[in-house]
Amino acid sequence: MISFNLNLKKPGLPSTSFGAKNGVGFTLIEVLVGSFLILIVFLAIFGAYQLALKVISQSRDRITATFIANGEIERIRNLSYKDVGVLGDYPDGTLSAEETKTINSIDYVINTRIDYVLDEADGIETPEDECPNDYKKVEIKVSCPGLLGREVKMVTDIAPETVAQECEIVGGILSVSVFNAQGLMIPNPFIEVKDSETDEVVKTATPTEGKHLFSIPAKTCKVEVSKEGYSSSRTYSMEEVAIPEKPNPIVIEGKMSEISFSIDKLSALFVDTLSSWNTNNFSDSFTTDTNISDSSTIDVQNGEVKISSGYNSGYLVSTSISSLDLTSWEEFSWSDEELADTQILYKVFYFDGATWKLIPDSALAGNSTGFFVSPLDLSELDISIYSQLKVKGELSTTDISISPTLYDWHVSWRTSEPIPIPNVNFNLKGDKIIGKDAAENPVYKYSQDHNSGGSGHIDISNIEWDLYTFTIDPATGLDLLEVDSSPQPVSLPPDTTLSVELYLKAQNSLMITVQDEETGELVFSAGVRLYRSDLSYDKTQNTDGKGKTYFIPLNSGSYSLDVEASGFSDYSGTVSVSGDETKIISLERLE
Repeated sequence: MISFNLNLKKPGLPSTSFGAKNGVGFTLIEVLVGSFLILIVFLAIFGAYQLALKVISQSRDRITATFIANGEIERIRNLSYKDVGVLGDYPDGTLSAEETKTINSIDYVINTRIDYVLDEADGIETPEDECPNDYKKVEIKVSCPGLLGREVKMVTDIAPETVAQECEIVGGILSVSVFNAQGLMIPNPFIEVKDSETDEVVKTATPTEGKHLFSIPAKTCKVEVSKEGYSSSRTYSMEEVAIPEKPNPIVIEGKMSEISFSIDKLSALFVDTLSSWNTNNFSDSFTTDTNISDSSTIDVQNGEVKISSGYNSGYLVSTSISSLDLTSWEEFSWSDEELADTQILYKVFYFDGATWKLIPDSALAGNSTGFFVSPLDLSELDISIYSQLKVKGELSTTDISISPTLYDWHVSWRTSEPIPIPNVNFNLKGDKIIGKDAAENPVYKYSQDHNSGGSGHIDISNIEWDLYTFTIDPATGLDLLEVDSSPQPVSLPPDTTLSVELYLKAQNSLMITVQDEETGELVFSAGVRLYRSDLSYDKTQNTDGKGKTYFIPLNSGSYSLDVEASGFSDYSGTVSVSGDETKIISLERLE
């Protein structure tokens, strides 16, 4: 093995050693290296200590800044809404934009910023919202030179307690909504708010969405809503209506008052005042067999028709049913009793000029099979073809010990068409009310008297949708029999023109028909004068396109009658009236 022993000791120099132990010492280099390492360790420890002190200091500053910011937020929340603002800024208030607080010899700078917020979440946008500044947003920043991150920031919203505070006015808010008949908002209605005492206009608006918030000083208001081509609506005072359905709203300080209206497109009623239909009928209650033209294996006794004993079927046919002044058929009805396993079927026949035939299904659907549900509508039958009718009943049973029973049958028809009755006074009343009077009787929004004029026709335009009732004053001597064959009230929807026929009747009336004596042709626009001196009655009317005119109501007794028409000789005579009278006047044509 080869070994090396380096001896750095120079001759003549003493040995250099530190902390010699066992004859061994540290060289200078070793001491320097060791000292450097120790210095590094101590510097690291000192740096960490300084950093810890700095972190603690900054944490303390942040906690203090947070405390200051929280304090400012709480202080602002305790202010009145109108004071929440920066001096000389918008919104204006009592707060400073910047201030300094010194805590523990450290200066903390407080910056305050406040902004209005328009929040679409309230469902109303400008210009419908007169108070678009829905609430205030508050931002507080606190900073100091040694603060880590330089500042602490806090943000909060300050909402008004009332809408009036939102508007920052002295008074309250009036919310007005306008709907149509279906409950949908109406675009662009005209809303007018007036002072209820002076009737002066306070504010107006035409909201695109049908709703508007008005900022108004505390007072009682009158509100009116309208739109071109639409109905209108408004509020009422107790002086106008004792108990208003929609009273004038009271705007209260710091509160919101809400009110809504319903309007829609205007409609019209075209009203005709007419004479009632004259109706006749064929009827058989089977007390005898006089009105039976043909039968087989049936018995007619004591108002009953049954199958003869021992038979399972039978039939009967009525006598001929017709009328010289037939205008239209109405219906065929009957009363019967059908026990289990029995049946009666009904059929209708007509005379074609030579024989009696079953009316085809094309004219009376189901006739070939027979009917069992009463009544049967005959109004669609063409009277030029089906001018004479017979009805037939076919009785059958599966058990010869029992029989169905027919008690009676009827066929009705009209003998004259209604004609106009001129100058009829009637009242038209809607169902909507604006309130009640002092006796708590309803006060109707629409109740007006009308006159049907010389032609017996009137157009009532620009009325709103409602349920309407027609009434005739009994003092006129006229009775209202029916309205378009429908029960009242008459329903009038929005944006609708509805034709209504009022059928009237009186205890006494006179129908005059004027015709050409030679040809029998009806005379149009003939002047007919009916008068009676003892009653101071004197009225002249012209015949219509069917040569008819109708005088109603009349007292019973004798009247004088004059008729004149261009191209014909005049007529003068008398007529006796008792009940519903008709008279045909034949005029001689001039050469």
